[in-house]
Amino acid sequence: MELGITCFLTDRDMAPADLARAVEERGFASLYLPEHTHLPVRAATPPALVEGVRADDYKRSLDPFVALATAAPVTTDLRLGTGVVLAAQHDPIVLAKQIATLDHLSGGRVVLGIGFGWNREEAADHGVEFSARRQVAREHVLCMQALWRDEQAEFHGTYVDLDPCYSWPKPAQGRVPVLLGGGPTPDNFAAIAEYGDGWMPIGGSGMGEAIPELRRAFEEAGRDPADARVIPFGTIPTDAKLEYFAGLGVNEVVLRVPGGLRSEVLAALDAHAGFVGRFEGDHA
Repeated sequence: MELGITCFLTDRDMAPADLARAVEERGFASLYLPEHTHLPVRAATPPALVEGVRADDYKRSLDPFVALATAAPVTTDLRLGTGVVLAAQHDPIVLAKQIATLDHLSGGRVVLGIGFGWNREEAADHGVEFSARRQVAREHVLCMQALWRDEQAEFHGTYVDLDPCYSWPKPAQGRVPVLLGGGPTPDNFAAIAEYGDGWMPIGGSGMGEAIPELRRAFEEAGRDPADARVIPFGTIPTDAKLEYFAGLGVNEVVLRVPGGLRSEVLAALDAHAGFVGRFEGDHA
């Protein structure tokens, strides 16, 4: 079982390249950065704050792809992930190019974590009808996968209509893994089985009952249930919690580190580093 790190970095915090280097030096396998393009003042729903996330994080978060691009040249094997990108709020042709370029330049280390979003006003500012965001995100991902895969790529849907075109670079790893955040619902599992590679449950509670349902969704979609990745995300670790995850056979657990100044982030990272030696390699 591998361990990764997620951190909500802002313009006032430790630089992402410095964090990535420190994460890899301590033996972690991955670094995931979140996305919020902006926080509308008129938003009716306040940000959902959990341990390790500050109110200002939603106002000041860095662009994850630019930040990860600075992390790529200072690391060797560290996987570079998003947790999560709001796929409905992007032009899929541009986003496909950004992801493929990052994967090409990093030697095939990108993981795309996506979500549907909770902020109605943020979605509206991007021209996304909130009730349609799941369908929009689906078509955006399918279009991006066509652009990554095909020499002459095209996609025709309700929200995306792309005639045959050329788009390079292709991702170095071929298919960029797509992980979907969200709860253990039939709709989410059906989406993962259709166009994703795994599930990123926040925290990871209730996975014992949910994992068989995810595998069943893969089977119903004609895919090998063993290919369904499960990666608890934003976890505040304890030995008992990680032992439970290891017993479920999960692939990876992403631990949360609060953003802050270099000294603060490194202290939190060091506190998590002891788990690496105790849990890595327990399960494939």
